[in-house]
Amino acid sequence: MYRVAARPAPPFVLALRRLPQPRLTSLGGGLFAAAVMFLVGCLDWLIFDGSAAVYGVLFLPVSAVTALWVRPADLVSAPISVPIAFAFGIVPIADGAGGLGGQAMAVVTALALHAGWLYGGTLVAGVIASVRKLRLMGRRRPRPTAPRR
Repeated sequence: MYRVAARPAPPFVLALRRLPQPRLTSLGGGLFAAAVMFLVGCLDWLIFDGSAAVYGVLFLPVSAVTALWVRPADLVSAPISVPIAFAFGIVPIADGAGGLGGQAMAVVTALALHAGWLYGGTLVAGVIASVRKLRLMGRRRPRPTAPRR
């Protein structure tokens, strides 16, 4: 039989392999996503005057990275923690006035108006976590047991 020579990986894949591979717990993944999204929200407010499009576009890679960096045992937490991080990070760009109640209404309104970005990031995290789980399940083959005598 002939062996097929392995093709070299595309440059994009090689660049992804050079990235750090931390393994975050459920809590660590949620805190990572929330902290990064709050930082993104603050920078968006300072630089782009609270542009929801910029915030939403930057939410997608944060969702992907969170789903990639969470431990295999905690994969189910990635699609749960990224929407919470989206809500936490939108606080700086929600234009609320009139105290705590006004700010809360502004956050709820911003979440309703930008639900597409929220669903998109959650979908990204869910697909990545599902693919990782399927790959893990594929690697675990049941070991044949020896018949008992």
